[in-house]
Amino acid sequence: DAKTHQVIWIGLGRSRKDIRPFFELLGKHGNNIEAVAMDMNTAFDLEVQAHCPNAKIVYDLFHVVAKFGREVMDRVRVDQANKLKQDKKARQWVKRSRWVLLKNRGNLNPRQDSYLTEILNINKDLMTTYILGAQLKELWYCESEAHAKGLWEAWWAQVQ
Repeated sequence: DAKTHQVIWIGLGRSRKDIRPFFELLGKHGNNIEAVAMDMNTAFDLEVQAHCPNAKIVYDLFHVVAKFGREVMDRVRVDQANKLKQDKKARQWVKRSRWVLLKNRGNLNPRQDSYLTEILNINKDLMTTYILGAQLKELWYCESEAHAKGLWEAWWAQVQ
C-alpha cells in the first residue's frame, strides 16, 4: 500500500489464474488505480487491463532492457553477421559478440571490454543500436517526469 507501506497481497505463479485473486480482492477499487509497475508479462498485462482500466502500465528496467536486447540488438547483430557471409572469420566474430553487447559494460572483464570497443568501432549499426540501448536505460534514472519525457521524445525521434 502506497500510504502504509504494507504488503497487500503475495501470491505464487505468473499465470492469470495465479494473480487473479489479487484483482478479486481489489474489486471495484481497481478503477481508482492510476499506475501499475510490473514485469513485462502478458498475464499481468491482461489482468491489469481487465481490472484496472484507468491504470497506466510501467514496465521495470530489467524487462525492457532484456526485450530490447533480444528483439533489437540480437536482430541487428544477426543481420550484420549475415552481411559478412563472404568473410567467415569476420562473420563469426560478429556472431559471437552477443553477450558482450547485452552485458552491462561495467560487468565486462578487460578482455570483453576490449572486444566490445573493437566491434563497436568497426560496425556502425551495432554502435548505433548499442547507444540506443544505453539511452533507453537512462529513462529509469530521470529525476523528474519532464526530464523523462524529454529523453523519451529525443530517443523516439532517433529510432523513427
